[in-house]
Amino acid sequence: MSALASHRKTRSRTLKTSPAVGFTTAALASVTLLSTQSANAAPTEPKPSVEEVQKKVDDLYRQAGTATQQFNKAKEATEEKRREVDELLDDAAKRTDKLNESRRALGNYAAAQYRTGAVTPTAALLLADSPEAYFDQTQLMSRLTDRQRSAITDYETQRAAAAEQRAGATKSLESLTRSQQALRTSKQDVQAKLGEARTLLSKLTAEEKARLAAIERKKEEEARRRAEAKAQEEADARAEAEAERRRQEQTQDPGTSTGTGTGTDTGTGTGSTYAAKAEKVLSFARSQIGKPYVWGASGPSSYDCSGLTQAAWKAAGVDLPRTTWDQVEVGERVATSDLLPGDLVFFYDDISHVGIYIGDGKMIHAPKPGANVREESIYYMPIYGSVRPA
Repeated sequence: MSALASHRKTRSRTLKTSPAVGFTTAALASVTLLSTQSANAAPTEPKPSVEEVQKKVDDLYRQAGTATQQFNKAKEATEEKRREVDELLDDAAKRTDKLNESRRALGNYAAAQYRTGAVTPTAALLLADSPEAYFDQTQLMSRLTDRQRSAITDYETQRAAAAEQRAGATKSLESLTRSQQALRTSKQDVQAKLGEARTLLSKLTAEEKARLAAIERKKEEEARRRAEAKAQEEADARAEAEAERRRQEQTQDPGTSTGTGTGTDTGTGTGSTYAAKAEKVLSFARSQIGKPYVWGASGPSSYDCSGLTQAAWKAAGVDLPRTTWDQVEVGERVATSDLLPGDLVFFYDDISHVGIYIGDGKMIHAPKPGANVREESIYYMPIYGSVRPA
């Protein structure tokens, strides 16, 4: 039995994995793999709050306003350079015509001398690289007639002038190219800022949009209250001025004339002149209310902020520069407490926005993309300063 037992083939034992055990093992492996991937993946950024979105969108609109002013400045420079190039090219063409006339005159002399059978000094001159050098080297000037000498002098003058014009035109063309590149860059910058703002707003839910609208209403209400307070201040100041005027009339002698005015809005002095211009400015501005804001536009169907102020003051016969940065340098600087209708009010530290003051703490302005020209409190945005253009 022991011998037989020793020759028996030992059976190998195979462990059979049950379906339940196999699933559990696979699941554990999957969990381990996912855990490893999650640990290596970057953490998901939390969704910004409505307040953060509102702040970011406002900032993007302000940046777009700055880029719009850069666009306006580049566009103005491009148009100016294009006019300059056109004038230089016209001038160069005229110079070329005169040069050709001088060359033909010399050619006639050369042809006449060639017919005599010799290469004369004039013919040699036409073949030379530099007529002056030729004369210096050969000392032939004394052999030319006065008429020939005059023709050569004229040729040299016209050639130098034409070369100068070509050099000037080339330089201006290079400057124009740089201005056009700046224009394209500013345009792309505006579009990028506005696109980013639209993307942020598009991700808001209906509830978040409602909250954003509530934040905006609260901001507008605060600006309205501040405007009402300023309106009351202006009304008090007017009443005080009127009372003072009446007191002065009562203390004057009966025979003293009181109709000459003292330079106020009701007299014939500087104040009344400005008031007359301001009336035209405000009349124009009010007629634009409801037209859309379009960056880079200066009318008549749409405007950006500085395009509107420029067009309004042009209606009063005053030419303002195109950008807010240049408009703020025109005229007399005035304090917010001394504002008069028609004054320009500028906003933000980078002076990227402007509106036309209409009194009672309000202005007419072209606000931002997606909005129309409208009346609004000057306290809706941080005030930089104010200017009285004329």
